[in-house]
Amino acid sequence: LRIHSIRATCACSSGHPTSCCSAAEIMSVLFFHAMRYKRTEPEHRDNDRFVLSKGHAAPILYAAWAEIGDIRESDLLSLRKIHCDLEGHPTTRLSFVDVATGSLGQGLGAACGMAYTGKYFDKASYRVFCLMGDGESSEGSVWEALAFASHYNLDNLVAVFDVNRLGQSGTAPLEHCTDIYQNRCEAFGWNTYLVDGHDVEALCHAFWQAAQVKNKPTAVIAKTFKGRGIPNIEDAENWHGKPMPKERADAIIQLIESQIQTNRNLMPQPPVEDSPQISITNIKMTSLPTYKAGDKIATRKACGLALAKLGHAHERVIVLDGDTKNSTFSEIFKKEHPERFIECFIAEQNMVSVALGCATRGRTIAFASTFAAFLTRAFDQIRMGAISQTDINLIGSHCGVSVGEDGPSQMALEDLAMFRSIPNCTIFYPSDAISTEHAVYLAANTKGMCFIRTTRPETAIIYTAQENFEIGQAKVVRHSVNDKVTVIGAGVTLHEALAAADDLSQQGISIRVIDPFTIKPLDTATIISSAKATGGRVITVEDHYREGGIGEAVCAAVSREPDILVHQLAVTEVPRSGKPSELLDMFGISAKQIIEAVKYTLMS
Repeated sequence: LRIHSIRATCACSSGHPTSCCSAAEIMSVLFFHAMRYKRTEPEHRDNDRFVLSKGHAAPILYAAWAEIGDIRESDLLSLRKIHCDLEGHPTTRLSFVDVATGSLGQGLGAACGMAYTGKYFDKASYRVFCLMGDGESSEGSVWEALAFASHYNLDNLVAVFDVNRLGQSGTAPLEHCTDIYQNRCEAFGWNTYLVDGHDVEALCHAFWQAAQVKNKPTAVIAKTFKGRGIPNIEDAENWHGKPMPKERADAIIQLIESQIQTNRNLMPQPPVEDSPQISITNIKMTSLPTYKAGDKIATRKACGLALAKLGHAHERVIVLDGDTKNSTFSEIFKKEHPERFIECFIAEQNMVSVALGCATRGRTIAFASTFAAFLTRAFDQIRMGAISQTDINLIGSHCGVSVGEDGPSQMALEDLAMFRSIPNCTIFYPSDAISTEHAVYLAANTKGMCFIRTTRPETAIIYTAQENFEIGQAKVVRHSVNDKVTVIGAGVTLHEALAAADDLSQQGISIRVIDPFTIKPLDTATIISSAKATGGRVITVEDHYREGGIGEAVCAAVSREPDILVHQLAVTEVPRSGKPSELLDMFGISAKQIIEAVKYTLMS
């Protein structure tokens, strides 16, 4: 494995050979002794899982699969090249990679999700192994994951700390103080073993012992040396991310080859085949929504009710929450399906990573909910989820100034901008309970990440139970042949737009009102046709900051169309506490402000 790593990084003149060399014995023991899997079916549901959290050591992962036979050794020489899927850090373009890594501190959270799924949903024998660097243990998300794993007694999870002393630009904070790593892991409720990470027998014994432990996850804390086996580079600083020059690499490879005493062709043990076969596609609504015109219900509550209903439609629907279940109403799902609810506590980064792990290999349909404002702290996990091509569904409640008296710390005003920047992410922004229920079912059946934006205040039902909703299809909820302006609103602001339309109608002014339903993809055709029908006059109104929200999405959609003018109403400064109606008016997105904008537009 060392030889492959050195040779591959030398061929592309980049990469991290020294980080690979510290983990060579660990990887050898894991892949050719401890782990059970089908070497010709890397994605098989019964295989043990492996997460390379220290993703910069990707070459040694590729080297292991080359030794297994899934990759040709010659392909290793195409490492990091544009035509090759052996990228600088692992991605799910490769069949043996469940989650993309490389942004450090995230692998263990995903491994927790896989282990939780194996123990509590699949009730299967497969185990989960996560190889971590010592440097990434400075990330708070690592300790969120450590706390989660012990709380849920994930005895099928093994975390291996590759304590090689050196980080990217200097020494790691604890260097080789493995006893401190041990004390910290034990304080978090983990079973621990200290080992020499270059002693094959010691590693074999540690992994065997870990398999005997019940009701606790295990941390194998391995003292290693960066650049192990490379003269004058082993344990030396300033060699992170630096390949060897060819002449030096050839000499090092020759030296390592001279130390190989046997050439036995080791094969992995087969897995225990006891995971259930499942299908999570084409989930149907069990019945139409039961809401009636005139009812008022918050979309956050409608979302909780829809999740509970969806849980009856498929046994693999799961819901995670970050200790906000009484506000997001995911508690309704918990009450009806307690065995499929995962409380992640106030640890949003880990919650997203756990959801990501739960959803791997198509084992669950995962929804994770919290206040949308708190999802912003998990942006990196969300970003890595997109790179992993995940199908998780995120629900953000308490959006915008309509949150009211709780104040700006609780108000999500950046979330649309965040999720619009995520590739292949579908963004639902339902405006009543019926559209919310449809959003939940559509998200469950949609490939790629989904985000559902819900609001705190109660809003009136505006659709019938028979209404059909589709991704990328807006609803023209009010129109006439005499419409002068198109107004686009969503959530609370759609209802403000409808109230404005009623008032303007009394003044002899007709406006067209559009509910986009999905912000991404946006129904460009409906927006453009409505804009043209109303003289090219468009007003967007949103409970979100101007930057990155609905207004900018609409501007982009009509940017190639002549004679269409978009006037944006949005929150333009940091808000404050107050009654929702007062705040909507203060920050320019109330019915009153829409009326003024319509009149101004008609005068321009």
